[in-house]
Amino acid sequence: MASVSDVAFWETLYERGGDGWELGGPAPPLVSYLDATPPPAGRVAVPGCGRGHDVRLLARRGYEPVGFDFAPAAVAAARALAAAEHVPARFEQRDVFSLADEHAAAFDGVWEYTCFCAIDPARRAEYVSVLAAIVKSGGWLLACFYPMGATGGGPPFGVREDEVSRLLAPAFRIERAAPPARSSPRRQGQEWMVLAVAC
Repeated sequence: MASVSDVAFWETLYERGGDGWELGGPAPPLVSYLDATPPPAGRVAVPGCGRGHDVRLLARRGYEPVGFDFAPAAVAAARALAAAEHVPARFEQRDVFSLADEHAAAFDGVWEYTCFCAIDPARRAEYVSVLAAIVKSGGWLLACFYPMGATGGGPPFGVREDEVSRLLAPAFRIERAAPPARSSPRRQGQEWMVLAVAC
């Protein structure tokens, strides 16, 4: 069986309808955050964007988002949904670990949701390094980490607050951290929202 580091793993999940992470719309934590205290406008990277619901929301709110996903099926679906809704959103089929090669300091912000918990946990420090490389100095990282405190196999692989704090430093300075104002019902009490600034 393919590992989470292989595109075949994710493509097979999409083909079999095994994408249990699909919410069918934008993530409630992002919606509530943008309603209350939206980060500065600009170019936003959305790694592991899936069908692009959050990317389309960001585009509607005046951001210039680019969604990245490993699975061709996800990118095809995201492009089709954006076209059907006439939303100017861009999507690229990419391994997120390769983003720094072509997108160094290219973004004003990053929205992270369910990519951190989907990758091999042994590569989380590497992933944070990629995020630090693609965001401009002083740029923002808005992240909703999930599933907090979970144990056992994945994906999604469990996340701990102390691990997030340790991995973000020193590339990012955490400005705010708390449970999100709103979560989807099945993720209630399992999410932790972080706003950090690139050092």
